Amino acid sequence: MHRVVALVRAPQSTFELACAAQVFGIDRPGLPVRYAFGMCTEHPGPVATCAGYDMLVTDGLEALDRADTVVVPGWLPADEPPSAEVVRALRRAHSRGARVASICSGAFALAHAGLLDGRRATTHWALAAELSARFPRVRVDPGVLYVDHGDVATSAGAGAGFDLCMHLVRGDQGARYAAHIARTMVMPPHREGGQSQYAAPPHPAQIDGTLAPLLEWITGRLAEPLTIESMAAHAGVSTRTLARRFADQLGESPGRWLLARRIAAARDLLESSDLAVEAIARRVGLSSATNLRRRFLTTLGTTPGAYRRAFRAGPR
Repeated sequence: MHRVVALVRAPQSTFELACAAQVFGIDRPGLPVRYAFGMCTEHPGPVATCAGYDMLVTDGLEALDRADTVVVPGWLPADEPPSAEVVRALRRAHSRGARVASICSGAFALAHAGLLDGRRATTHWALAAELSARFPRVRVDPGVLYVDHGDVATSAGAGAGFDLCMHLVRGDQGARYAAHIARTMVMPPHREGGQSQYAAPPHPAQIDGTLAPLLEWITGRLAEPLTIESMAAHAGVSTRTLARRFADQLGESPGRWLLARRIAAARDLLESSDLAVEAIARRVGLSSATNLRRRFLTTLGTTPGAYRRAFRAGPR
């Protein structure tokens, strides 16, 4: 059982905490339970939240000594440094091998602990300049959803916390397990960490038509040679309008979204079938084993064969 512990403090953002709790702390029918989720705080007892109520947290910082993953779901106010005890607890957890992750302003706590020194990291776009100014040794990237170094990970604004948590689950348990969680939350199973935050557009565009029917149509035809022209024709719009709708509703281009779906389908087949890599490549529309290997290396940093060996043998 992989132990995930969220370090909370007053005033705790309930949404950032819920990102971790919903992904790691819910038992789902038909899915093996592989995570145990808990919370801790520096001074156990009632912890005020930003939502106007208190929550009772009974575990102190010693819970971090038993965690496999530590999540800091926000740190408010961001300009208030953690105590020496919290810094020591975070460093101790990291030094013994626990993975440490932050959501939104939680990056400030990790930066105070020195866990981001010399590393690329992200936070909410509105806090990025402050994080960079206060911690010049941190290479702040305000234009991505999350950054994962394996032992330390950071995510952008609150919603990106879900993306980071789902990314960690995929790495731990594989794409099929993560996809099951995503379906129960009615969420897309994956958004790449390098995707833009699309911060504060001066005049937010009106989303003028749902893509859901088109996405379902595409997903059922991954083996076919789909193009943006054929997608636009099926949707009854111009290619320019289609590209705008993808940017508005999904935050990425049609081509990038299609490639992500094809890679996700390939991951599922590698985990759940004995099909040859060449056959999988054709089935998901990537034409050849060579192309599938190239896409895997670029996107996941591994090969289809190595991925299959890792996740057919069981979760980490």
